[in-house]
Amino acid sequence: MIKSFLTFFTVVFTVALFAQNKTDYWQQHVDYTMAVDMNVNNFQYTGTQTLVYTNNSPDELKRVYFHMYFNAFQPGSEMDIRLQSIADPDDRMTAPDKKSRIASLTDTEIGYLHATSLMQDGNKVSFSEEGTVLVVDLAKPIAAGAKSTFNMEFKGQVPLQIRRSGRNSEEGVALSMSQWYPKLAEYDFEGWHADPYIAREFQGVWGDFDVKLTIDKDYTVGGTGYLQNPNEIGHGYETPGTKIKKQKGKTLTWHFKAPMVHDFMWAADPEYIHDIQQVPDGPVLHFLYKNDPEILENWKNLQPKTIEAMQFFSKNIGKYPYDQYSVIQGGDGGMEYAMSTLITGKRKFGSLVGVMAHEMAHSWFQHILATNEAKHEWMDEGFTSFISKLCMSEIMDYEKENPFEGTYKGYRNLALSGKEQPQGTYADRYALNFAYGISAYSKGSIFLSQLGYVIGQDKLMETIRQYYDEFKFKHPVPNDIKRVAEKVSGFELDWYLTDWTQTTNTIDYGVKEVSVSEDNTKVTLERIGLMPMPLDILVVYNDDSRETFYAPLRMMRGEKANPYEGIERTVIADWAWAYPTYNFTINKPMSSIKAIVIDPSQLMADVNLENNVWQAE
Repeated sequence: MIKSFLTFFTVVFTVALFAQNKTDYWQQHVDYTMAVDMNVNNFQYTGTQTLVYTNNSPDELKRVYFHMYFNAFQPGSEMDIRLQSIADPDDRMTAPDKKSRIASLTDTEIGYLHATSLMQDGNKVSFSEEGTVLVVDLAKPIAAGAKSTFNMEFKGQVPLQIRRSGRNSEEGVALSMSQWYPKLAEYDFEGWHADPYIAREFQGVWGDFDVKLTIDKDYTVGGTGYLQNPNEIGHGYETPGTKIKKQKGKTLTWHFKAPMVHDFMWAADPEYIHDIQQVPDGPVLHFLYKNDPEILENWKNLQPKTIEAMQFFSKNIGKYPYDQYSVIQGGDGGMEYAMSTLITGKRKFGSLVGVMAHEMAHSWFQHILATNEAKHEWMDEGFTSFISKLCMSEIMDYEKENPFEGTYKGYRNLALSGKEQPQGTYADRYALNFAYGISAYSKGSIFLSQLGYVIGQDKLMETIRQYYDEFKFKHPVPNDIKRVAEKVSGFELDWYLTDWTQTTNTIDYGVKEVSVSEDNTKVTLERIGLMPMPLDILVVYNDDSRETFYAPLRMMRGEKANPYEGIERTVIADWAWAYPTYNFTINKPMSSIKAIVIDPSQLMADVNLENNVWQAE
């Protein structure tokens, strides 16, 4: 499909962020062992957690922090107040009158998560809740390179389904259990990331999870990890032909293990259908969805498309490293988790495949690469959007369409609205959800598609594969993708990262003038926007023959290969950014020229396309 995508743009003609020193690379490690009892009558649960924390940092730690996400779903929480104060609140979290759904929750409907006891290496520690963050003053500092074991008892209540997690969703799913357990905050080369849960997404510490979940035996469970006792559990997990060992009582204890992940999600419902598919030379896929006649056909047809998507991403990003992946009906839209996703299921088929592909792509960019989404959300959401659109074009036979047309349109709407904030804005600090969404998803996607315009599409795909290979399981930062692209292409790209992600500078180039110069044609181009770019210029002659001219950007210190196969290209002088105009000569008379077009691929995010075209009168 990549080839088809490139072919499309070949023929189309239309009128410093901080970087970690990877030489001294380190990251923390956590191992969780948890046992949880869920009461499906009142949706309250209790649990124990043993957490072994390895301090691989060069620093002594005197304090640690836990995320207690369910505390966000209470009247007066930061999430509730932000929902009431932002101009365009998330409609999933508001009632028809646009008021916060959190504000009206009763005591039996709210969410909460509380530590009832906490020990460090057998000693009591002082801890206090500050909204969705548990602050823990250590009994003894954790030295650089040392380990410490925390033993916690906790209790929680699952909130009504409002955002990502919850009970009794609109589609009737009983339990969507994400962000449900006390989760140690990340500490890295920038320090602690004990961010309150206000609206956006997450960051976690890599580690191994061992989770035992006791729940009513009528419920089927799926999510993160490998089930360790399938022949005791049944529910479609048992080895074919094996007799299930019936368990006494009204509950079953499900035992899951998940190696090297930074989160753990599970979902449960008494009406789940459980289907299994095997990806050739890949993982086992689990599908859990409601026994609802309205959705059964779509969920059956979704399964081969999920196999195709898994194969597409493994080929174009890198091999999926786990042995299972679960697609589960639940949540309030679509949200990615380790080895799994929650998606709403009552959709048209194309939408169902689309949300599956997008959330699955997150498995690479968020659950294997794992950027900090509180600070660099565009790296996850944008890169995921880019690759999932290519995937959809292939597996749904959308090849004849421009997969990024809507993405560029959305970005231009934001850039010209006067409401854009730099992509370096902290995710919760956007003034509008509209601005956050387009910056993260659309502008983040364009970072890659436009990078392909700058360095060449083949170099872009090589960059993505090398970036994944070099930084999987490492929490990369923006400079890391830039440096990989520089090494692959040989170009200097600091200008690209800086202007695109740290400013709201726009790209606007135009054909200012076309005039006769003896027997030749003089073309004057102008740079109107502040962001620099190299330029591809297409010239179409009266006989419909074509040629292109390429003006490299001087600060790039390099030239990309000709992207237009079969069309002759002339490389002209570098354009130094500070000069607002640029002249070049076409060695043919002006009378022979039908049109001149800047960037016929439309992969450059020029905010004004009208001045990109000159047409003979």
